[in-house]
Amino acid sequence: MGYYIRVLSTSSKCIPLSTIRGALVAKSQNAIIDSDEEADSDWEQCVLKHKGGPEIAAIERNLVIEGSLGSEELEEFGDEIKACLPTNAVGWLLKYFEEVKCIYAFQLLSGTEQKNGWEILDTAKSAIWNFAPSILQADAEGFSNEQGYHILWQFNDSVSGPWFMGIIRNGRWVHFQIELGNQSHRKAFFEGELPSGIEAEEGEPC
Repeated sequence: MGYYIRVLSTSSKCIPLSTIRGALVAKSQNAIIDSDEEADSDWEQCVLKHKGGPEIAAIERNLVIEGSLGSEELEEFGDEIKACLPTNAVGWLLKYFEEVKCIYAFQLLSGTEQKNGWEILDTAKSAIWNFAPSILQADAEGFSNEQGYHILWQFNDSVSGPWFMGIIRNGRWVHFQIELGNQSHRKAFFEGELPSGIEAEEGEPC
């Protein structure tokens, strides 16, 4: 199956491949977008790879229309998250899914771990994410809000490390950083609360 990161976009308009290529050039990254499709702004598949080197990610664009792969994926996500925490994030995501018009799926390949592969991947992903209001999803991690903060826990129990999170409080996002392996931080996040002793910033209305 492979490992996937996805951008769930509220726009059905296709980001031109030239826009992604321009983002790579702007950061002087030694990478290319390879596609067999002639249409710059109506593509379905492409490959992100190091120049003269291995492939970093295969990218698919799937519109969310009746009977499409994108529609099936969104339905599966809805079923998967119902038992996740925090519960108010689940509700927010289920409502947000109704607005999603397109899913860009990145299948990570061997080039991600070579040279600055992760940085290149992030540039391409961010170009798509910023093209229209969107959220992010990563396998075995969870979902973000439109600002890129993590809002739903789908990590395994052994995960650790610093992570930027978001919770809903009084109709607004609240953003902060936790240590994923800290059990008290986890418990507070599961309950949709700010962990004790953690500083936070108020974000956009949700």
